[in-house]
Amino acid sequence: MQPIGLKEQFAVIADAWALAQGIVDTVREPVLVLDNQLRVIAASRSFYSTFEVSSKDTQGKLLYTLGDGQWDIPKLRVLLEKIIPERGVMEDYEVEHEFPNIGHRTMCLNARQVFYEGGAGTTILLGMEDVTARRLLEREKDELLQQKDVLLEELEHRIANSLQIIASIILLKARAVQSEETRLHLQDAHKRVMSIAAVQKQLHASGTGGSIAIAPYLSRLCETLAASMIGDSRPISLKVIGGGGSATSRQAESLGLIVTELVMNALKHAFPDEKVEGQITVAYDMDGTDWKLSVADNGIGKPERGFAPGKSGLGTGIIKALSQQLDAKVETSAGARGTIVSITHATFSTKAVKAAICAPARY
Repeated sequence: MQPIGLKEQFAVIADAWALAQGIVDTVREPVLVLDNQLRVIAASRSFYSTFEVSSKDTQGKLLYTLGDGQWDIPKLRVLLEKIIPERGVMEDYEVEHEFPNIGHRTMCLNARQVFYEGGAGTTILLGMEDVTARRLLEREKDELLQQKDVLLEELEHRIANSLQIIASIILLKARAVQSEETRLHLQDAHKRVMSIAAVQKQLHASGTGGSIAIAPYLSRLCETLAASMIGDSRPISLKVIGGGGSATSRQAESLGLIVTELVMNALKHAFPDEKVEGQITVAYDMDGTDWKLSVADNGIGKPERGFAPGKSGLGTGIIKALSQQLDAKVETSAGARGTIVSITHATFSTKAVKAAICAPARY
């Protein structure tokens, strides 16, 4: 093969340059090709159109002198003059600047050093992406989320106040009525309103965004229930056990209301002698999408109470309705050593939960 002549060499170089410039021009985002002194060797058409500059004001110019010196940024200098030679690449560096002709923009820069065979000088490809609109949308989204959190906070505060007012009115009416039966119904309604308030309070403390950890949520709820319904007047303990899991805020609310109703039911029926020591145990465990909630007591355990046929009261209806919403079934086991009410989703069964719900029967 004969050596390529000088004319042919120039033709090859010209073709390679035309190909390289054509590739650069097809890129939709602005691109600069810089030499090792950071002078502009070539620029894409998108660079000229985006920044509204001409080739005579760009070609052969130092990057830092382009336009009004908008690229003369100390940190960018460090990246291009030190980091790029050391690492060969720079990714996702944002520049926020008031550019001439186009106004305020946020540009995301990516650079890569290109090496050539034979030890020839290196060049740097500098790509620019206009992310102004994206960052504006992100800021607007963050502001909307903050506004939503403020509105939710205000709504939860108003709900809590409204529940407290309703509970106070019911309690005043209970004290004023003459009928003992009416008084008991009003007191029962007062407890239910307070239980809803307790559930809402614990949901708010756990946070309503995303999933809620059930174990700490039920623990705090039961602490509130024990303080408001048991106090120091009765020797009854209320505890939460189990491996826990997580649920949505709506599911957690339903679970909290179920627990509240079952604890109220146990306090009302399982321990008629208020001086006798007792224990109520709330257990929750989860395996994948399957879960099981149980409330067990070591009270008198009469078979006819709770969910027995013919004894379906308001609390029973509430629990069954909430369980149906959760696609779960209710089972009651009552005997001489206590009562266990289980709310089961799917076919979940673990040794841990069996041990948890059987433990109260040994007291």
